[in-house]
Amino acid sequence: MVKEVTIYDIARELNYSIATVSRALQNDPVVKPNTKKKILELAEKKGYRTNYFASSLRKRKTHTIGVLMHELNSHFMVSVLSGIEKVLSETDYDIIIAHSGESGIKEVANANNLFHKRVDGLIASLAYDTPNLSHFDQYAAKNIPVIFFDRVEENGAGTKVIINNYKAGYDATQHLIEQGCKRIVHITGNLSRNVYFNRLEGYKAALKDNNIKFRDSYLIVNDLQKKACVEAAKIIAKMKPLPDGLFVTSDISAAIIMQTFKELGIKVPDDIAVVGFNNDIVSTIIEPNLTTIDYPGINMGEVAARNLINHLNGNGDIKLTSSIVIKSELLIRGSSLRKKVTQ
Repeated sequence: MVKEVTIYDIARELNYSIATVSRALQNDPVVKPNTKKKILELAEKKGYRTNYFASSLRKRKTHTIGVLMHELNSHFMVSVLSGIEKVLSETDYDIIIAHSGESGIKEVANANNLFHKRVDGLIASLAYDTPNLSHFDQYAAKNIPVIFFDRVEENGAGTKVIINNYKAGYDATQHLIEQGCKRIVHITGNLSRNVYFNRLEGYKAALKDNNIKFRDSYLIVNDLQKKACVEAAKIIAKMKPLPDGLFVTSDISAAIIMQTFKELGIKVPDDIAVVGFNNDIVSTIIEPNLTTIDYPGINMGEVAARNLINHLNGNGDIKLTSSIVIKSELLIRGSSLRKKVTQ
């Protein structure tokens, strides 16, 4: 094993004090430029590496931020991560990413792992089946700030960065109604998660405001994966009469359903108008292009990261903020545009 070069080795070879070498390596202006130049040149020649671990133990800060995501294979989550990284690139904080793969058990393990890696702060989005937030209590006990985004416990502690999912669900449903739809199916995920529950509530409210009765048979709750979405499309195709509107709480899921409709001979939007959610890349690839709710992931990531960094730098207190609501909007495309019908 090759021995690591230390500041003691550099100090000994140049006959400088350890304090001078340490200050030079930290770019301290008190060190004379010529002295600093000699120290840095020798450090580079010998392959010196700063021992951040030892430094972090002394300072009790690791300058790392943990990011706990419920998945990594979605355009939205990648967008959030891009926003976080954009903000952190302007600071001296590094990032450690963990993802739960939609498993509450794995989320608990990852939260514990990031805690023991001594992250200075955490940005987290909850898994599908997270039972409670007790695995984040250790962060609060050590005054380590946690910001939740997207999937959150609305009544739980901590700052949350979200969109108005109720309004988004309402707007999506209202648009379908304005296109003449009266038999509107809603496909969504686990209703214990705020995002899905609140979108459902918005859907119900839009129906009520337009004197359209909510039907249990028009609500399909599944895991939003391919197999479940294909099955949902087949269930809808067998409904009599055929529903004329569909609001799906995921663009990928909506695209799978639209493709299945096509295979079954059901035309979008002539037979059934479709609205998705997230403004995923697939929404502009599928034909017809998918009407969707624009979920500004980059903005959400930036807001979460900036609030966390401001708190860590003493420029803000996330304990004084419960929820930050990011604006979302309905993007109308071909999948939902149909002629008015009268019944």
